[in-house]
Amino acid sequence: MQYALVNGKKSLATSGARAICPTCGADMVAKCGPRVIHHWAHSRRKDCDPWWENETPWHREWKEKFPEECREVSHIDSAGEIHRADIKTPTGIVIEVQHSTLSEVERKSRELFYQNLVWIVDGIKYRRNFHLGCILPDPSVELFQDIVWHQLNRSAYRWFPKSEYESTPCYSKMSEISKFYPGITKSDLRHSQQLVIQVYDGKDLEEEVRNHYNGHHQFYWTRPRQMWLDAKCPVYLDFGEEVLYKLDTYDETGLKCVRLVSKQKLIQDAMVESNAENIAIGSCFVLEP
Repeated sequence: MQYALVNGKKSLATSGARAICPTCGADMVAKCGPRVIHHWAHSRRKDCDPWWENETPWHREWKEKFPEECREVSHIDSAGEIHRADIKTPTGIVIEVQHSTLSEVERKSRELFYQNLVWIVDGIKYRRNFHLGCILPDPSVELFQDIVWHQLNRSAYRWFPKSEYESTPCYSKMSEISKFYPGITKSDLRHSQQLVIQVYDGKDLEEEVRNHYNGHHQFYWTRPRQMWLDAKCPVYLDFGEEVLYKLDTYDETGLKCVRLVSKQKLIQDAMVESNAENIAIGSCFVLEP
C-alpha cells in the first residue's frame, strides 16, 4: 500500500514509522528498504483486501498520474463489502491498474463490485504477439454507414510492412448486399459465413478514411488473453507508449478493433466524466499527411 493513516492523516511510508490501515484498522509497518518501493504492510496479517497484488514501479507510476486523494480509495457496495480501488476519481470512476495474471472469476467479481470500472492492463508481456493493422474511420460518420469492413487476413500481419498499417481494409456495401439478401442487417453478418458478396479494394476510400480517422485500427493478437477480450468494462492495454490501446468492438458487425487513446486524454476524461464508457468519446487523433 502506498498510503496508511498516521495520526488520522493519509501518509506515505517513512523508515521506522507505524500507522493504521484505512480499510480494516489493523496496525501497519513501513517497508522502506533500498531495493523495494517504499510502502506500508500489515504487521500481523496478509493484506485485508483479497484483490491486493504486489505493487510494481509501473503501478506506482500510474497512481501518481492522479491526485493523491484519488489513490487507494476504499469502495463500499450496498451489501457492506469493502475493497481498496487503485484509483477512484471524484466523479466515481474506478481505475484498476493490473500487472499480474488475473483469473476470470476475479475479473468478473471486480467488474460486478465496482461496475463503473476501467481496466488498465500492463501489456508489455503481450507486445510481441500484438499486431496493429489497418486504420478504420470513425464508425459514427454517416458517410460510412453503408460500408462493411473486412477483417485483414491473419497471415497478412506476418508480412505487412509497418508503413502499410495505415492502409485501408477491403470493404463491401450494405446497399448491394441487401439486394441479394433482403432485410439483412449489419448485425446479421456476424452469423452469416456463406454469403456471396462483392468486395472492393479499400484504396478508393483511403482519403476519406484518413480524414475521419479517430484512433481505430484492426489488430491481430497471437494467443490472446480471451479474458480481456470478454471483459464487460473498458480495457486499455499499456505497451509503454504515449498511447493506450483500448480493446473495442467497431460496429454492429462485431468487428474487433482497438482504439488508440492518449494517456493524457484518459486521465483528463476520468476526472470529469461520470461514466467509464464516456472516456475518450469524440475526436482523439489526426493522422499526419
